[in-house]
Amino acid sequence: MSELSNETGRQIGVLLNRKGKVEYVMVGTAKQLEMPDFGRSRVSTDRFRGLRCVHTHLQGESLTQDDLTDLALLRLDLMSIIQVDKSSGLPGLVHSAHLLPASGPAAEVNGADGSAPYEFLSPAIPSQLDTDFSALIESLEDEMARLRQTARQRQTNRDRAILIAATTGYTDEAEESLTELEELALSADVVVLDKIVQRRSQIDPRTVIGQGKLQELLIRSMRLGADLIIFDSELTPTQVRILSEATDLKVIDRPQLILDIFAQRAQSREGKLQVELAQLKYLLPRLVMGQNSAFSRLAGGIGGRGPGETKLETDRRRVRSRVAQLEKQVEGLRRQRYERRKNRAQKNLPVISLVGYTNAGKSTLLNALTQSSVYAEKKMFATLDPTSRRLRLPYEQEVIINDTVGFIRDLPETLVAAFRATLEEISDSDLLVHVVDAANPAALQQIESVDKILKDLELHEIPQIIVLNKIDLTESEQFQALTRQLSLDKAVPYVSVSAIQPKSLDVLVARIGDRMNKFEIAVG
Repeated sequence: MSELSNETGRQIGVLLNRKGKVEYVMVGTAKQLEMPDFGRSRVSTDRFRGLRCVHTHLQGESLTQDDLTDLALLRLDLMSIIQVDKSSGLPGLVHSAHLLPASGPAAEVNGADGSAPYEFLSPAIPSQLDTDFSALIESLEDEMARLRQTARQRQTNRDRAILIAATTGYTDEAEESLTELEELALSADVVVLDKIVQRRSQIDPRTVIGQGKLQELLIRSMRLGADLIIFDSELTPTQVRILSEATDLKVIDRPQLILDIFAQRAQSREGKLQVELAQLKYLLPRLVMGQNSAFSRLAGGIGGRGPGETKLETDRRRVRSRVAQLEKQVEGLRRQRYERRKNRAQKNLPVISLVGYTNAGKSTLLNALTQSSVYAEKKMFATLDPTSRRLRLPYEQEVIINDTVGFIRDLPETLVAAFRATLEEISDSDLLVHVVDAANPAALQQIESVDKILKDLELHEIPQIIVLNKIDLTESEQFQALTRQLSLDKAVPYVSVSAIQPKSLDVLVARIGDRMNKFEIAVG
């Protein structure tokens, strides 16, 4: 091989099976050798491919990053290069490397200790190579199988995901957004294996993160056993297709993850209709026919709930017909809600709506105020179907209080449109109680996001009270900084409570009573 490589001025390589038989012969250029495309998806994640690559290098270089990438992506048993002596054509040192089993989320492309996911064997001339190759590969595969079995026992039937954020701005803002994406993923019962933040001068129009980072992502996903990639931004249909084909994994974006959570949470017929409508509207422009479409990988799990693969891959005409049918049904529901609101209005009971960022504690607050047992859980979008209860205030006042679906930054437009019938419940409110998770470091940004959505829905003119919830979990300095900032806006009063401490709610109830007194005087 060395002599032929030296004479032709090209790299020459072979792929050997574990019995030492040559399976492939490859001839490249002076600097590069192209590997066969085996198809990564056909390799078990707890085994190697059963082939080792041996090829020549003509420039005196050792293992290159391309060699290591091929080793990881093709899951080769071993990657070896032979340095060719230019003057004699004889083989020089042989450099070899093999993959290491990933022991958990910390074992990334660059491991927790700063090391690479490869182990390099000591360079030696061919006559002095004494590694027991069979024993080495057998021990590595045993360790990989053990780790895989442990992971399966711990995380049965759960999607395993890597989260990615690409930004042209500040990385700390991207990291905050990625932390929220992790909360969304956990709410969707996803196992988060790793988080990646990439700062770029501009977003790659094809792959978002660029080819180099994509190669790194492929290695990371294969080592950690990921089956799902979640991007913290909305992807175009072309980007979804390119990324899905490049990774052989399910690829979804932030809006689709939110839609999936809504699909999990929807219990009522109305909620299920609105979720399906939102999903179909979102996925229709991304509907690509063929085996290589992004939707061929969405047969179940995260990103595949709701309408499902069968309906989506039928054809666009039938999907549009289903959308039209759902819109009629949702419009019918909107009219029914309008009649119910009109009946309530005839009883002259003021209406108060709890609004706020998802997971701010609205349902817990409703339960505490009305001694109800509305479903409440520390998960994003735990409440999807709105709930109404009566609340008795001081001075024998009675009001209707509504628990509404939580808001979130960059709420998908299709979801807002589909849930407009539900969100219209807020429009007839006499007072909005804006619940804020005061313990969240991003509380101010969440307040801004909710205000923006209320303005987009033309609900910002309704009087508000801001409720700083979870003060029992808030650090004093953080709380003081939050209240100082809120004090700058004297138009919206605020009160501090803990929904799990009933005594702290007295001030809120009194404040609501005062506002309702003013409302009755104004109406009178």
